[in-house]
Amino acid sequence: MTLLLKSAATLAAAFALSGCQQQSDEAFGQRVRAYLLANPEVLQEVSVAYQQKQQAELAKASTAAIAKHRAQLERDPRDFVANPNGRITVVEFFDYNCAYCKIAAPEVVKLIEENPDVRFVFKEFAFQTPHSILAAHIALTPQAKARGLDLHRELMAQKPLNDAAIDRSLRAVGVDPAQARAAAEDPAIQRQLLDVRALAQALHIDGTPAFVVGDKVIPGADIEALRAAIAAAKATDLKRPSGNPT
Repeated sequence: MTLLLKSAATLAAAFALSGCQQQSDEAFGQRVRAYLLANPEVLQEVSVAYQQKQQAELAKASTAAIAKHRAQLERDPRDFVANPNGRITVVEFFDYNCAYCKIAAPEVVKLIEENPDVRFVFKEFAFQTPHSILAAHIALTPQAKARGLDLHRELMAQKPLNDAAIDRSLRAVGVDPAQARAAAEDPAIQRQLLDVRALAQALHIDGTPAFVVGDKVIPGADIEALRAAIAAAKATDLKRPSGNPT
């Protein structure tokens, strides 16, 4: 059902509750139609209100899910983490062939370099193309994780991402492509990628990039919103007793 249809249905329900007199379905439908034709802006107002209600409900559900899955989200030992000793934690769900992830990548690296007190957890939410899934498998091998941020930067810079680009990125950071591809066959890596997909679904994340800071999900390549969330988390952290990182 489209938003406009849902809006019309909502409006119809409001009409139904507005009086006690009985009327035929046909008369009632004509009344609603006449009102909407005379006041088409009402549909837009109802649609906006409905979207806002949906967004509020989704945000509430996401907050509850984040609390439930906090350990898996922030402290999964299988993930690559930049600035592992930071007190504030940021999590990014990304795909190596996502255009918006590629746009955000330089700013993400800059944030990591400028904020050594921020743990940055990378979640390989690979689904865009077979090559992005392959790149995710390779990035999670021990050889590749040892080159962490450097390899991430290289892979994000590849346009298009294909076999040659993946091997080129590996060589650029000193990883043997053949060895990395062989290690990427480890079933444990496939299990990790499936776990990330399940986690994203539980958090109502259906696209990339998506960032999680504290109890907040920031969808898309909204770096300003990400910076603001990090600043707010740091301000909150200053009020906490020492030894209780977020």
